[in-house]
Amino acid sequence: MCIVALAWQVLEDTPVCLISNRDEFYQRPTHALYEWEHSPIIAGQDLQSGGTWMGITASGRWAVITNFRDGRDQNHYPTSRGHIIQKFLESELPPIRFARELEKHQCDYAGFNLFMGDQHQAVYMSNRGEAPQVLAHGVYVVSNGLITEDWQKTRHLRKRFTQEFLPMLQQDRIPEAELYHAAWDILEDERQVIPDLLPQTGISLEMEQLLSSTFIQSPTYGTRCSNFLRV
Repeated sequence: MCIVALAWQVLEDTPVCLISNRDEFYQRPTHALYEWEHSPIIAGQDLQSGGTWMGITASGRWAVITNFRDGRDQNHYPTSRGHIIQKFLESELPPIRFARELEKHQCDYAGFNLFMGDQHQAVYMSNRGEAPQVLAHGVYVVSNGLITEDWQKTRHLRKRFTQEFLPMLQQDRIPEAELYHAAWDILEDERQVIPDLLPQTGISLEMEQLLSSTFIQSPTYGTRCSNFLRV
């Protein structure tokens, strides 16, 4: 289902700082991070549908997507959400123009939250109730609800991201290994939310609780990879 924490134009000389987890069924075939052939994209790849959950280009374009969770939605959608990332990274349109074009066809996709941008502009949109919006500088955290929904899961990641991780990035000459260790420590947090504070997204209470931690583990589904991006 995934979770993302983004600091946009918060840090001097680092307009984009992002950490995220990708959650997926373990059996779904996936290629690890690599430079795609005949494409500017640097990303992992979903080998089942061909798209990706997060990627960048050498020119500084970047994008990351999460599912919008609605257990009541049983519709079939013709196009994989992962192709949105690919299309944006291969496009030359400014982020907000791409988002407005995407909005015309957003019903072709299952529910999603999307961050995308370059070094000058960042945009958020969801096809479940949030029109494209250019982001002001700040910290944004989203999981599988709308960016305006303050889930305990996103609140917990926001606190650790802003109080533990971002201050480290503002220090001079901090070893790169320490940054990675701090990012992975935050992203590997398996603490679950108590039942009274869980969202209601149309799935069972048991599943809500399983999916309430930053890092998810179960016999068939869980966190497949963690990401740390600075641009």
